[in-house]
Amino acid sequence: MLQAFAENIWIADGPVADVAGFRYPTRMAVIRLADGGLFVWSPTALDAELVAAVRALGPMRHVVAPNALHHLHLDAWQDAFSPARFTAPPGLRRKRPDLRFDDELTDGSVHDWSGEIDHVLVHGNMITTEAVFFHRQSQTAIFTDLIQQFSPDWFSGWRAVIARLDLMTAPQPEVPRKFRNAFVGRRAARAAVRRILEWPAERVLMAHAPPVTQDGQTFIRRAFRWLGV
Repeated sequence: MLQAFAENIWIADGPVADVAGFRYPTRMAVIRLADGGLFVWSPTALDAELVAAVRALGPMRHVVAPNALHHLHLDAWQDAFSPARFTAPPGLRRKRPDLRFDDELTDGSVHDWSGEIDHVLVHGNMITTEAVFFHRQSQTAIFTDLIQQFSPDWFSGWRAVIARLDLMTAPQPEVPRKFRNAFVGRRAARAAVRRILEWPAERVLMAHAPPVTQDGQTFIRRAFRWLGV
């Protein structure tokens, strides 16, 4: 259920998702904007309890998918919060033509929430183009799949071997090797990460790693040291 993370930002861990035989925990964030409306990042599976908890925080205004991999529960959110504006990352409109999207994240795109939440698209990756967000008030950077960490016993059998080789179960959160190898446009990736490092991030939220609650900028720089930024 929803847990307070910082000022005007809450997180909720959803059920485990099975993707290509690998079990992934899920996490979403809810940010209350200055006008009282809500911004939801990477919505998880929805049930009556979560609907009630979210509605208790304020009126739903925006639901944002951070990359084209995180779309599994958007249809339920559209049914429950139909007046909200739904924003797609690059590639998701084509992947999910059955869903309604009101706008799309692009470089420099301006949205109703842009005065309080910044975004940077990390280009150059063949797997997905991820939007990384920064909530200014709480100084929280929000990543989705680009930084991950699972406990060593999360996977078993041959999946545990692959996860270890992929750095998914490394001692510290890392950019998985599959994502590193998929960065064919490293100049674009470095430019995006340098923009992210301009944010005065104190905290870092990730979909698949424990949250970071202090010195977030140093954490991000370490996670992307292999990229040469």
